[in-house]
Amino acid sequence: MADVATLRKASAPQAAGGREAAGRFGAKARRNLSAYGFLIGAVLCFTFFSWYPIVHEVILSFQKAVYGGGFTWAGWVNYDRIIHDPTFWLAWRNTLEFTLLALVIGYAVPFCVAILLNELRHAQGYLRVLVYLPVMLPPASSLLLFAYFYNPQYGLFDDILRILHLPTSHWVFQPGSGFISIAMISVVIASTWMNMGGATLIYLAALQNIPGELYEAAELDGAGLVKRIRHITIPQTRLILIMLLMLQIVATMQMFVESWVLTNGGGGVGDNAESVVMLMYQYAFQLSGSSNYNSASALGVILMLVLAAFSGGFLWVTRERRA
Repeated sequence: MADVATLRKASAPQAAGGREAAGRFGAKARRNLSAYGFLIGAVLCFTFFSWYPIVHEVILSFQKAVYGGGFTWAGWVNYDRIIHDPTFWLAWRNTLEFTLLALVIGYAVPFCVAILLNELRHAQGYLRVLVYLPVMLPPASSLLLFAYFYNPQYGLFDDILRILHLPTSHWVFQPGSGFISIAMISVVIASTWMNMGGATLIYLAALQNIPGELYEAAELDGAGLVKRIRHITIPQTRLILIMLLMLQIVATMQMFVESWVLTNGGGGVGDNAESVVMLMYQYAFQLSGSSNYNSASALGVILMLVLAAFSGGFLWVTRERRA
């Protein structure tokens, strides 16, 4: 009996420690229950609305529709079809042209506007609202406004040119000539005005986090505005500049609504503003034949691979500057 009592006394602390550990684990699980719920919801959303469509698109790109309904395996037929379509290469040329022009105009303008707002001492709040206002408008509304401005008969821009006794332009209806067309420049201008507000506020927030002592020391050394921007502003905001550069390139490579609305679905300028995403839409919903949906999926897979390769390469090249 003494041995049994001794064993009970020895095992009592172990049992108490086990119950305490279980209690701590239960309390920790209850505290993290809401976090697990949000995590599971996010995973389910990504699964059903991102990952599943991507996998399904890849599968559809290797299939073709059969008479009577359903799909059958087709291999590389859809890829071979779109690659040998002359519009495929034209769409890529227009997309790259739009991306390059957007970097020259749409990437530089928000940064310059942010610097200007940061230098102002009065009415900053009102000007921020004014700059961000186009972002709050529906994209179609903003583009329809520019379509009115670009109209060759009664558009505002041509009226201004007539008042100044300058040659008028057909803007988005201008036939293409050379690598850079007036139609594509017009699309870039409308897109820049429509999307610059968000980038401007991000740049402005980064600028306001720069210590003012740096600018004061530069002014005491006689540095002008250009030198302060070059040696202080740009180095201090390089992480934001690099990240927004990548995001803008990825976004502009997916141009669709700008050229679609401004050119009336491509009818205004023919192929001058045909983009890869617009061609994808035309394959899926406008061209005759039910197998075109599979060709659109193949084009989407190609665009996804190009953007993924670019994003990975860009992050690898800029990894030291981001460190």
